[in-house]
Amino acid sequence: MEFHLFLPQMRMTAPQLVERAQAAEAAGFGGIAGMDHLTPIGAAGQPMFEAMTTCTWLAAHTSSITVSSLVLCDAFRHPAVLAQQAVSLDHMSGGRFELGIGWGSAVEEFTTFGVLPTDGGGRRRRLKETLEVLEGLWSGETFDYDGRYFNLQGARQAPVPLQRIPILIGGAGPKTMALVAAFADWWNVHIGVLDRLDEMRGAAGRARVSIQQLVGYVPAEQDRAEIAVVAQRRFGTDGLIVGSAEELVDHFGDLGERGVERVYVGFSDFARPETLSAFAETVIAMLR
Repeated sequence: MEFHLFLPQMRMTAPQLVERAQAAEAAGFGGIAGMDHLTPIGAAGQPMFEAMTTCTWLAAHTSSITVSSLVLCDAFRHPAVLAQQAVSLDHMSGGRFELGIGWGSAVEEFTTFGVLPTDGGGRRRRLKETLEVLEGLWSGETFDYDGRYFNLQGARQAPVPLQRIPILIGGAGPKTMALVAAFADWWNVHIGVLDRLDEMRGAAGRARVSIQQLVGYVPAEQDRAEIAVVAQRRFGTDGLIVGSAEELVDHFGDLGERGVERVYVGFSDFARPETLSAFAETVIAMLR
């Protein structure tokens, strides 16, 4: 099982983000992933950095971990711009960029900032077109595209990716699963449908299974109650596990047995370096 650090680029300075990315790399995490919003969801007024700029910054300050977002919102970027951004990051990081992308879940952002389309069906159709345009532009060939949202004539971009840029798509609806099967290398399963994983697995095609897991890591039993309170205040209870190393090993081991190959772990203490080190020395080491 791969462990990646989920670290939203909010409420922290740029040096603090670098500190955590480097700590995750030193501890043995395979990657780091932020999120993509125009304003922090549930934390209005808090400072937040832009996703692709943050990926670039963290890639420049690390050497081995992958950088990504969980996930980019398709409607925030024209696919030709996104294609060029992704290839630039791919080359400049030595092949360490992964593209997590979705059709957007925070409708209030679309209405507040005037992002279109606002309806779910339109956003899904736009994402499909984006994925098709990315495929065409990354081929290095000249091509035309005639879609509802995008029209390209004689379009070509260079350079092409060093190798295939991995694509991650999350979701569980039939139309989203069709996109997963057609385009994705990773299918990020919402923890709320984990009990349906076996029956849905076939709809994901060749995509491997990942999941986001929010964690309150308990290094010592006397700290459990305080950590649980903080974790629930920050994350709520949906998708949260508060536990010791042994409890987390059991939990993640169970996920692995169910076919989950990667976990994006979000820590309730904003991923302090000492927490990352302790988690790696216990949970990751035991599972390896």
